[in-house]
Parts: sequence; C-alpha cells; structure tokens
Amino acid sequence: MAIKFSRTFLLRKLHQITGIVPLGAFFFVHMFTNSKAMNGEAAFEKAVQEIHDIPFLLIIEIFGIFLPLLFHSIYGVIIASEGRSNALGYSYARNWFYFFQRATGIFLFAFILFHILNLRFGLIPGLNTTAVAGNADLSFNIIASEFQIPWVMVLYMLGIAATAWHLAYGFFLFAVDWGIVIGENAQRYTLYACIALAIGLFGLGANAAVSFVRPCGLFPQALCEHKSEAIKSTKPNESRRF
Repeated sequence: MAIKFSRTFLLRKLHQITGIVPLGAFFFVHMFTNSKAMNGEAAFEKAVQEIHDIPFLLIIEIFGIFLPLLFHSIYGVIIASEGRSNALGYSYARNWFYFFQRATGIFLFAFILFHILNLRFGLIPGLNTTAVAGNADLSFNIIASEFQIPWVMVLYMLGIAATAWHLAYGFFLFAVDWGIVIGENAQRYTLYACIALAIGLFGLGANAAVSFVRPCGLFPQALCEHKSEAIKSTKPNESRRF
C-alpha cells in the first residue's frame, strides 16, 4: 500500500530541514567567522577574504543560503499567521516557547532582510554605503562603524538573541517531530540542552558583536592576540561596490 503525504506535510518537513541544514550550519559558520574579530581587524578581514576566495561563491550563496532562507522565512511567516498562541490562557513553558518561536521567526524575517541589505550590499539609506561583498579589506571597519551607532548595535543584539533562540528551539522541534527523541524524559533533557545551546549561541554572537567596538569583546584583552590598527575611512564618497 502506497503511503501518501499531503503537500502541507511535505512543506512543513522541508521547512524544518532548511532551518537545520543549511541555515543552521551557516549560522554556526557565520558566528565562527565573526568571532575572529576578537583578534582584531587583520584576523577578521583575513577570514572574510578566505570566504570571498571560495570557488563558485555566488552559486553557493544563491542555492545554499538565499533560496533556502527565502523559503524558510516566507513559509515560516505563513505558519505563524495560521497558528494561535494560548500562552496567556495556559501558562505552560511549552506554550510560551511556541509563542517565542513564532514571534522570533516574524522578527527575523525583517531583521535578516535589513542585515543583508545593510552589510552585504550597503543599501540602507542613512547608514554606511560600502558593501562588505567585494571589500574584505574594509569589512572590519564597515561593521565597526555601524556598531558604533547605538540603535544599530541594539538591533543586532536583538537579532542575535532571536536567531539563537529560534535555531536552538528549532533543533528541539526537529528532534521531536522526526521521532529522534520520543520519551518524556528524553524530550525534557533535550529541551534543557537546546535552552543551554540558545544561551551559548547568544553569548558567542554578542561577544563577536562587541569585538568590533572593543578589542577581545567581552573577554579580558589579554586573552586575545589583538594588534592596534588605525581605522580606515569608509565614507560614502570613498565607497567601492562589488
């Protein structure tokens, strides 16, 4: 007897898979690269240049990041619009986790669009117009100049927190929905592990963000191999576009 799957079932499974791979994997790599800023401008720009030197980078970005991200974001908003939160009526932790998963998904839809337009392409009016793409030698100072603006730093901190939670709790939902963890105890301990992962990812991302405005980020500067360098100008009239 053939097993039939509804289109909604398949779309939801694809939505979960794209959230884990490649988007989850990309976030880990992205945070690792950003953490290179702890050791200063030269270390971070070398890491960015290594990414720019990857063969077929544009194809990898389109099919490995942008298209999965577009599908995951749009379908995630659709799921969020169809779901009804009962966190206020039934104040269980799982209900609040469900609410935060949907809320962070909607917020991230707008934040990631801003992030891509701002740093990837330099297209946000009133902010830096130098794109990181094609300007690896200016990448540290492009980001540092943005993060010196208080509201931009706060926005990115919120974005890091939302991404950390959305991804970590997404791991939990994936493990439960795909039957990887079944028993009550297994699910409880998996949830604890995912909450710890969310906290750890936020700490990692927050430290990387602070590293662009303070040597070694939140850690004592003695722990990092940081060399003081003059900040290069990234004014609009000196911008270069990829």
